[in-house]
Amino acid sequence: MDGVRRSLLLLALLCPALGSCRYNFVPLIPGQIEPELPARVTGASLTRDGERLVLRARVDGPITPGFLSVAWFNGTQAIGTDSVYLDDTQRAATFELRAPDKGAYRAVLSFGGAVLRQVELYEVKP
Repeated sequence: MDGVRRSLLLLALLCPALGSCRYNFVPLIPGQIEPELPARVTGASLTRDGERLVLRARVDGPITPGFLSVAWFNGTQAIGTDSVYLDDTQRAATFELRAPDKGAYRAVLSFGGAVLRQVELYEVKP
């Protein structure tokens, strides 16, 4: 009988530990999360057309109407800025800059105060 009491006592002491093996989260499978992706520039290209640099860009994703801005650089020197108003109906923009000389050109695109993309055209070593 002493062995049976010991087994029952041991079982009574282990019951709380055995009861803790259960899921802690309800529901067991969480609901689907819909991420909100920020606006992003797709299809940006910087090319030369004679004496002009041409930058084409498209903004995809959820956007609030605002200005897509470009800052132009030749090496480390800032050479110009421009902006175009974009909304849900107008998502593409084309910028042009007169640049007769070859150089190491960069164009930095920003929308809503956030820098989205930098495109480069190196015609000489930077």
